[in-house]
Amino acid sequence: MGRLTLQTVAVVTVAMVMGMYALPARADDASDTRAVISAQMQAFRQGNADAAYSFAAPGIRAIFPTPEGFLAMVMNGYAPVYQANDVTYGPIGTEGSGLRQEVFITDREGRSWIASYTLERQPDGSLKITSCAIRRGTDVST
Repeated sequence: MGRLTLQTVAVVTVAMVMGMYALPARADDASDTRAVISAQMQAFRQGNADAAYSFAAPGIRAIFPTPEGFLAMVMNGYAPVYQANDVTYGPIGTEGSGLRQEVFITDREGRSWIASYTLERQPDGSLKITSCAIRRGTDVST
């Protein structure tokens, strides 16, 4: 067995500390995830920047430090999510210390989209959105 280097000890220590803060999956993760995403989409439909921003994880808030800036980013870069016409929840799974939820969206023009959300439990137990990636759906109608 080789000697432990300072670098190895540091990596193991960081992994252990991060593991202490990773909260285990809970039985109600699917319903909580859907509730958070639905509430944020409702806030988007109402143009309520403060409410929509309240579901963003600290990392998102660091990039977009104001609710208005966050809402502007969503309006410009995530129009299908901002004004979703129809929403269906797909599979949910774990990803790292968080969750991934697929959401099938139809926009106002009838085009389909897939929004892939990641969410993580916060130290206070709340669930916050850490990312959203959208891509065109596989419909052939448009």
